[in-house]
Amino acid sequence: MKRIGTLLFVTVAVLSATGVAEAAEKYNVDSGHSYVGFTVKHLGVASVRGEFKEYSTELIVDEENVLNSSLVLEIDAASVDTDEDRRDEHLRSADFFEVETYPEIVFKSKRIEKGDLGRYKATGDLTIHGVTKEVVLDLEINGPITDPWGNHRVGAEGEVTINRQDYDVKFSRVMDNGGLIVADNVLISFALEASRKLE
Repeated sequence: MKRIGTLLFVTVAVLSATGVAEAAEKYNVDSGHSYVGFTVKHLGVASVRGEFKEYSTELIVDEENVLNSSLVLEIDAASVDTDEDRRDEHLRSADFFEVETYPEIVFKSKRIEKGDLGRYKATGDLTIHGVTKEVVLDLEINGPITDPWGNHRVGAEGEVTINRQDYDVKFSRVMDNGGLIVADNVLISFALEASRKLE
């Protein structure tokens, strides 16, 4: 589990009406094969991607009924990395994440439903910058499989597109053509690979 400092905290809780079933097991996320980040348009012509390097997770998977599974993902906002130091410092500032005042982002699901093509829809409350909005997370769960070392292994991938203005992340500059330097729509995404030891 990676070190946690200032937290940008994302929680995905996928529970049945009676809670996590007895069949559910805790999985340990493999940070070397996992990703948490975002994508946003710059100048209206190119997508800039950012990643959060520091995070910890608690992933509970019910292999018999995925609707009884749960995921808690805790991310250090200050660990944002877009491969450009000056931009990263700007993202940590009051123009964007304002990590000193709002260190946490929280997503808490309220229900999960089957979606199309084997995927799922997790509806929940997403809190960023002190503002809470309901969103629907597009979720894919793969596995479990047994890896070459005898562990059960699963993958969980999710994404949601938000308008950052809805969360009072207001930094904006308009170009001569009317476009924005930084787009309002932001794709938040994660891909987690996790395993547990077999008895």
